[in-house]
Amino acid sequence: MPTLYDAPDAHFIFARDAKSTLTPTPTQKVTLIVAGCYVIAIAILWHVPYLKLLIYPFKLLTVGFHEMSHAIMGILTCAKVHSIELDPDEGGATSMSGGIPWLTLPAGYLGSSFIGACLITCGFDTDASKVASLVLAVFFLFTLWWARRNLLTWLLIIGMSGLIVLFWFVAGGVALRYFVLFVGVMSCLYVVWDVIDDTIARKVNSSDASAFAHVCGCCPSQVWGVLWLIIALIFFAAGLIVGLVAFKQSAEQQKEDAKHFLPVPGSKSGAVSTASIPSALMMMGLVVGSILFGF
Repeated sequence: MPTLYDAPDAHFIFARDAKSTLTPTPTQKVTLIVAGCYVIAIAILWHVPYLKLLIYPFKLLTVGFHEMSHAIMGILTCAKVHSIELDPDEGGATSMSGGIPWLTLPAGYLGSSFIGACLITCGFDTDASKVASLVLAVFFLFTLWWARRNLLTWLLIIGMSGLIVLFWFVAGGVALRYFVLFVGVMSCLYVVWDVIDDTIARKVNSSDASAFAHVCGCCPSQVWGVLWLIIALIFFAAGLIVGLVAFKQSAEQQKEDAKHFLPVPGSKSGAVSTASIPSALMMMGLVVGSILFGF
């Protein structure tokens, strides 16, 4: 009976499998191209007067991710969250008492970049984008609870919810997939730009990195900013890689699957397949775990 060493090609099987797994399908190539176009468009719109108003609501949304991440980590470390505020200058603040500053301070940047990475991954598949939209809905509810007195937050979330509902109905959810992908790319890029702008390019005394440097007492804020920037870029790359590995279905397959998972009301696809919901939620859990623990 031949051993592993008798078969010269045997120990290359995993290398070939890994290569084929990461090789994008035609549908994934389109998704990667769209994501690249998003990066270029956001980078241009970010600095062009008047045109930057087009992405202004999405900037505020990513600020909401940032502040919500602070709040969630505060809850996990037994803090009491008093309020979340968003302001028209694209800033935000989370008021809380208690908790562990070592965890709550970096949670804003790292949490929002992680959320962005998960949304990028889900942007590779229509059904995953639908699940991501439901998760975003829960996020919106918690944000409204903590920011219920902030009119700007209400307007932002109502507008974003309207876009999600609208895109759910377009082309069987394809528009929703690209919307989720855009929000994910926007969230990751906002973290990168904000860290560079507030921490590395110019030191802002009120930034999370400055506050963390004060608590830590061993390194300047620029060091922590660079570290968080590297982690954010790793999350961004991980979101793309997990999407390539997890969702190999063609556009036609995704369209057919979408007919049976949370279909558009009144469509000929029939009722919602309740059996597919737990499996989709499990898939979301695997996506989160893959990005967190390096798949």
